[in-house]
Amino acid sequence: MTSVTAPKPAAPTEERVTPGRTRSILARRLIPYGYLSPTVLLIVVLMVVPIVMVISYSFQDNVIVQENPVFAGFANYTKVLTDPNFLAALTNTAIFITVSTVAHLVLGLAFAMMLNTQLLGGVTKAVFRIVYILPWLFTIAVIAVIWRLLLDPSGVVNYVLHTLGLIQEGVNWLGDPGKALWAVTFVNIWSGYPFFMISLLAALQGIPNDLYEAAAVDGTNWVRRFIHVTLPQLRPVMVSMGVLDLIWTSQQFALIWMTTGGGPLHATEMLSTYTYKQAFSEYEFATASAAAVIVLLLTMILAFFYVRQQRER
Repeated sequence: MTSVTAPKPAAPTEERVTPGRTRSILARRLIPYGYLSPTVLLIVVLMVVPIVMVISYSFQDNVIVQENPVFAGFANYTKVLTDPNFLAALTNTAIFITVSTVAHLVLGLAFAMMLNTQLLGGVTKAVFRIVYILPWLFTIAVIAVIWRLLLDPSGVVNYVLHTLGLIQEGVNWLGDPGKALWAVTFVNIWSGYPFFMISLLAALQGIPNDLYEAAAVDGTNWVRRFIHVTLPQLRPVMVSMGVLDLIWTSQQFALIWMTTGGGPLHATEMLSTYTYKQAFSEYEFATASAAAVIVLLLTMILAFFYVRQQRER
């Protein structure tokens, strides 16, 4: 018998990569970066470059107003951190953002739960939604003008309080150093709670009814259902919105500037108004740059906690 040998497999041929194909592969890899390049360019021009310039200005003296500024080291930061007006602005900002954020969460949750209840009819809920969302529709300029008129010593607020017998004479809410900070904080709370209300209402409507039914079967009342069902389900949204509100409120400028301008006697001075005055009233651009860098660092700390919380989710 003759043996039949199997044919040997052909040796694999190496695929040759031509220069044209190399350019095609490289082009495909660069396409995503081409789409991103306009956005990256805008970020660099509008954010990175100004931040670098402000940081460099904070280490110089007589910047912008003189042609040849000199290097000052940390002298501008020392000047800012030892300035009583800056310390007052820091304290006012801390009170302003803390009270505003807590009030936004409490009012937003309260109104959201009221609009989510089954005790109100559809028409009633629609009317309440329109009324409650109105403050969010106004611009800051309109809000500032409205509340300056309402809080005037001869305005509607004093008239109502006097009619109810709560005050004997008109109160200068925005002109009294002891009341101005709380007045602008109240205005900020009034203008900001609708955003929390809408967000928390959407989160409430996303909670499965099975959780409430299971809790009802266990014999829990509405208080325990709120504590053990509602709040745990809303916690991620509330934490995220709370941190974001801290960041947004810390940068509030227009409302303060158009109502009190940081006065009276620096009673409503915020970090934003302090920085603005240093730059465009005192023409101390180096000091203003140092204050802006400090505000940037504080904001980055809040942003760090926000990003960390989002990653945990």
